Amino acid sequence: MKTFIKKRFKKTIAILISLFAVLFFFRLLYGYQTVTEPTISNVVYDMVDFSSENRKNYATKKHLFNTGMTPVSVDQKYEKIADINTVSTKFNQEEKQIRTHVKEYEGLIQFENKSGNEGHRRLNLIIGIPPENFDSIYHNLIKIGRIQSKQITKTDKTNEYKELNAKKASLEKVRSSLIELKAKSGRIDEYMQLENRILEIEQQLQELGVSLGNFDDENEFCTVKVALSETKFIEISLIHRVKVALEWTLKYYALSLIGLSFAILLAYLLLLAVEKLRTNT
Repeated sequence: MKTFIKKRFKKTIAILISLFAVLFFFRLLYGYQTVTEPTISNVVYDMVDFSSENRKNYATKKHLFNTGMTPVSVDQKYEKIADINTVSTKFNQEEKQIRTHVKEYEGLIQFENKSGNEGHRRLNLIIGIPPENFDSIYHNLIKIGRIQSKQITKTDKTNEYKELNAKKASLEKVRSSLIELKAKSGRIDEYMQLENRILEIEQQLQELGVSLGNFDDENEFCTVKVALSETKFIEISLIHRVKVALEWTLKYYALSLIGLSFAILLAYLLLLAVEKLRTNT
């Protein structure tokens, strides 16, 4: 009898240990399947908007329309902007790669902001790129570091360009009329008012000239905004994985045993109750 009980006890212990081992290796394997790559330490990815501090970049695309015997050429003015947010564990190397691509594709750095101490540095660049090189530099820049966000926005500016030209033509006509009036005789106060009005129009024409200058063919650029943030990859060690798997296994193994014990106790009480009823009947 004692030998039978001893064998039963050993078998029960072996089953319990096997169950624990199965749960442990299941959780360890699950950890490798779900978190296989290094995780990124906390870093702010939002692109800082410095566009208000820089000239606007516009480009031109020619469209040919067949409206009859003679094709008509129409120039479309547009603004094209790429926003790239990326994190890097090789900040110096990848900053150098970005600057190399800017030179390679004849870009112009129009704004630069670099901040932070080593290990937490951040570089923001706004780059003017010739339209024909925009796609090439974009596809090269998104290969640098680990991209967190990227987007390209294209906005038609043809109507805005036409409105600026129309406003310029209107102001030039008014200025010419006022200059003709100034040549005629009149009171001093009227002469001064004409002079002030001409000065105002000259100022407005200068401002328009700056805005229209952004549309000049020789200044044509598309915009690429790059935010490079330095960070660290956190490797998950084997010891940490074993620790997590062991904690999880102990917790759910204990809960399973408690649940099984209650189930056995409940079954035992039910059997007692059934046996008592059978005895009474």
